[in-house]
Amino acid sequence: MTKLNKKVLMLVVDDEKMLVEAIKEKLLSEGFGVLVAYDGEEGLSLAKSQHPDLILLDLLMPKMDGMTMLKKLREDTWGRGVPVIILTNLSSADEERNKDITKLEPTYYFIKVDKTMDEIVEKIKERLNLL
Repeated sequence: MTKLNKKVLMLVVDDEKMLVEAIKEKLLSEGFGVLVAYDGEEGLSLAKSQHPDLILLDLLMPKMDGMTMLKKLREDTWGRGVPVIILTNLSSADEERNKDITKLEPTYYFIKVDKTMDEIVEKIKERLNLL
């Protein structure tokens, strides 16, 4: 278990409640603060009001999908700079969606949800320069 010097706040936006709970527990055990949202509307609202240090975002969700949330987030002055890691089941065959995201910001990471929790935490730490 890693303890962080400063409380780093994560926002997890995904409609799969069991997955969200598993990610939340892992992030809490690593010393992160965690906010959760189960759709893009709630996620966008939390992101703009709480300014998390990083957002874990699913693409396929109700009310507002992750791609729409991401585009709206990037319209916000603060939202342009927040790191986002995409959590998705989309395969590499979904090239059009991937191209849309990389046009918004070339430094996104795509992590399949079949990755281990340790791999997700490693990518978060890498993205936030915590390694």
